[in-house]
Amino acid sequence: MNLHANPPQRTAAETALVEAYGERLSTLAGDSAVLANRDTAIEMLKRGLPTKRIEAWHYTDLRRLLTTLPSAQPSANAKTLAPLLADSDVLVMENGVASNAAAIEGLTIARFEKSLLDGTAAAALVPAADDDAVGAINAAFVGDGYMLSIEGEHEKPVELQNLHGGGQVFARFVVDVKPGAKTTIVERQAGTERAFVSSVTDLVIEDDAEVLYIVLQDQTADSTYLAQFNAKLGKNAKLTLFFMNEGGKLVRQEVRVIAEGEGADFQMRGVNLLAGDTHTDVTMVLDHAVPETTSTEIVRNVVTGKASGVFQGRINVHQVAQKTDARMACNTLLLSDDADFSAKPELEIFADDVACGHGATVTEINPDHLFYLMARGVDEKTARGLLVRAFLAEVIEELEDEAIVEALERRLSDWFVNHG
Repeated sequence: MNLHANPPQRTAAETALVEAYGERLSTLAGDSAVLANRDTAIEMLKRGLPTKRIEAWHYTDLRRLLTTLPSAQPSANAKTLAPLLADSDVLVMENGVASNAAAIEGLTIARFEKSLLDGTAAAALVPAADDDAVGAINAAFVGDGYMLSIEGEHEKPVELQNLHGGGQVFARFVVDVKPGAKTTIVERQAGTERAFVSSVTDLVIEDDAEVLYIVLQDQTADSTYLAQFNAKLGKNAKLTLFFMNEGGKLVRQEVRVIAEGEGADFQMRGVNLLAGDTHTDVTMVLDHAVPETTSTEIVRNVVTGKASGVFQGRINVHQVAQKTDARMACNTLLLSDDADFSAKPELEIFADDVACGHGATVTEINPDHLFYLMARGVDEKTARGLLVRAFLAEVIEELEDEAIVEALERRLSDWFVNHG
């Protein structure tokens, strides 16, 4: 299905994307195969950005919401971030350019630019479907990123920082976790000025490997952030994905996971902290493609001001995927009358010997709980903060690592001080 059978007149943002491609074509890295796939991606975008008529974009009319693009060049210096976890191996991208690729014990590191130049990245620059606007934008414009190969038990966390000072920023992270390896990866997405950010992560977890992957998104309140996280899980592989969205004007975080090895296990925990007039969309598609795989996804949302959000989660259980155990839940706490959140959990099951379930709730702070705390001398703002943190604590504490839990809880406290 095409995005638009008869595309209407282009919006300012659509025109800016097409013109930017023409202006940058001579400087975009890539051999002939890469450039051919870039052309295919931009032709897809020329037909128009997706609207609510496209099912996957029903709650996020990208054509209407993405009105303009900032200048291509950054307007300020990228801020320096201390790593989330002490003693991390840190790899930094600054304004779309990988700034260090020094050797790190246990890691094989290369710049994504190299794979564009030699053509090995060509296959990765193919949008997943006709409505894959996030993949198409990244394929057309991405110029750099990091490619990692991880072996053994890598004790130090690896932190990938995509930092910018505004403008248009495109990044790609490709991670291959070898059989039996174990690692923790933190991905940071942050900027200092208004930006249009596109970031795609491709993760392969081979047999018997285990990964904890954390994504922290903290864009400015006037930025657009379009991201995609793609993962494939081998036999007995385990992936725990935790994400936290706490910034951005327009945010689309896609998660696409395929459990393609028996015994694979996918755990996703997510926190969306929405304030002001932001719109945040988390869309997940999980395929259980073989027998005896498991998954649990829990997303918690706190929404205040005039913010809006959506969680679309679809679990596909293939016909051969007997003995699948899959659970999904989305729970939302509304803190203002103008806040809005939509949840659309789906199960598509073609196997007959499975245990699957999903659910969604939307609620406000319980006034009895608030009264209980205030009657004991706790002021209203502090009481509300305690209740909100209790609501979010479950998904964070499930990570079990004390240092990670403390670091994430500090971020929660900081956010509530500013938005509570």
